[in-house]
Amino acid sequence: MDYVSYDDFSKLDLRVAKIISTEKIPDKTRIIKGIISLGDEERDVIIGGAQFYEPEDLVGQTVIVVANLEPKKMAGVESNAMLLAADIDDKPFWLTVDQDVPEGTKIK
Repeated sequence: MDYVSYDDFSKLDLRVAKIISTEKIPDKTRIIKGIISLGDEERDVIIGGAQFYEPEDLVGQTVIVVANLEPKKMAGVESNAMLLAADIDDKPFWLTVDQDVPEGTKIK
C-alpha cells in the first residue's frame, strides 16, 4: 500500500455538492454531463455509470466531490470536479451525506 501524507491529503478540496441537472451526451453510453451546485457556484461535470442510471435519476442527489481536481475535457465537456463513488463491478455508488448538509460544505 502506498501511503499519502497528511500534507498531500490536505491539498484536496472535498466538498458537498448537489446534482442540479443532467443530460445524455450524444454517442456516449458510459458517461453523462451533469451540473453540480457548490452553493456559491455551479460547475459542469462528467458523471460515469450512465449504463446503470438514467440521467434524471441523479438529479437532486447530494454527493461528495473533489472540487479542486484539474479540469479534464471529455466528449466535448470540460469536467470541473469529480464525484466520489464506491465502485462495485464498475458500477458507481455515489458517496453522500446522511443529513441535510449545505452545498459547498468542506469535508475534512
